[in-house]
Parts: sequence; C-alpha cells; structure tokens
Amino acid sequence: MKYNYIFLFFLLSLFSTLTYSEQTSLPSISIIIDDLGYKQKEDMLALSLPGPIAYAILPHAPYTKEVAIIASRNGKEILLHQPMQALENNDLLGPGALTLNMTEKEFVKTLETNINIMSNIIGINNHMGSLLTRHPGHMQWLMNVLKKNKYIYIDSLTSTNSVAGEIAGKNKIPFLKRDIFLDNKTDFEYITKKIFELIAIAKKEGTALAIAHPHFNTIEILSKFLQDIDKYGVKLIGIKSLTKIRNNEYYIDI
Repeated sequence: MKYNYIFLFFLLSLFSTLTYSEQTSLPSISIIIDDLGYKQKEDMLALSLPGPIAYAILPHAPYTKEVAIIASRNGKEILLHQPMQALENNDLLGPGALTLNMTEKEFVKTLETNINIMSNIIGINNHMGSLLTRHPGHMQWLMNVLKKNKYIYIDSLTSTNSVAGEIAGKNKIPFLKRDIFLDNKTDFEYITKKIFELIAIAKKEGTALAIAHPHFNTIEILSKFLQDIDKYGVKLIGIKSLTKIRNNEYYIDI
C-alpha cells in the first residue's frame, strides 16, 4: 500500500509538470486541520506542518488551551471548532455543543463561553452540525455573535442543505465553505488521491479549501506535499487571505 502512495506522489509531480505553465499568480489552496484538542501527540505533529495552515480547536478538550497557545506562538491562524447538533451520532459532539432545544440566551452564552476559552481566534467552523446548520433561526443567532466579534464563518458543509452561507451573506459575514475533505479514509492512497483532487479544484476554480484531521498518515503526507508545494503549480495561503479573495465584496478587516 505504501508503494502505491509513493507512486501516486510520483504521478502527482508528473501531473503538475504537465499541466502547469508559468503564471504570475498561482492557484491557491488553504487547509484547515480539524478536531484538535484531544490527542496530544497527533496534535503536536499537526502543529509542526509548514506554512499558513489553520487549526480548528474543539472547546473544553484536555489540550485545547495548550494547542491554542502553541499555534498562536507559531503564528498560525486559529478557529473555534464549534460542536453543533447533527442528524446522528450526537454522542460524539463533546461539551460546549449548540443544539436546537436551546433558547437564544442559552445558545449565545454557550457560544461566547467557548469563544473566550481561546485567544486570537479569527473565526468559527462547525464540528458536525448537519442538523443545526439547516435552521435559519439558529444560524442567525450564530451570525449575530460573529458579526459583533468580526469573525469569519467557515462552513464545514456536513450537510448539503446548510443555510449558513445564505445567512452569512444576508449579514455580510465573511464566509467560506469547504471544497473537499482529505481524509474521510485514512490510508495513504486515499489521502493522496484527495490531494490530487484539491489541486485540480484550485486549478479549475482559482482557489480551493480543504479540511483534514490530525491522523498520522494525513500529517505525513501533507508534510511531504507542503515541503514541495512549488512543484505542483499551486500555493498555500491562510484563511484570512482566502477570505479576502472570495469575499472582496464585503470583507471585514480582522
């Protein structure tokens, strides 16, 4: 299996050579590492990735504050990875979740408590949330808090029925949505194929946003890819930079 992974990276290099012509502005990719805070060893490896990787940290996890401090010290962008009610598996939400049965006061208090756990966050993305992100009223409560704090909202897009983008637009909240998950499966071959897809999206659309997780295979593959990213005809940019590109109509300088 690992030989297949090495061969795929050879093809990736060949692919970039064949398709990339000299340009003044390279297509851009951004990468968020989700679900940080529970696995210290994996989280520390993820924090060692080069370049402007963003880190989405769960509230109330054993290593939440430690990960946030190290990421901030290393000049990385930090997001609150906010748990939100899903259609199923809500036992995996963890503490600090936003749910449909909350009043607006409970909802806002929970969100603000989570925000205050970490300093220097630039925005929020959803952990799970396939149910909550369908509900305009609750998304409006969320956007009220984001607007007050001048935060970005990134929709992890766990549901194709999410209304987060629509509500963010009505409130002129800087908004991004995920284009691809890199590691729904964690074998080398699958992750490498997803990096192919990430590059292809960026070259077609101009930008691409990926979400990945602090799995050992993911970090190993991303580390090698990012060290040689210039070979692939794309560049890595941070979330703020991607937000400026995609939200130039009403970007809020944060």
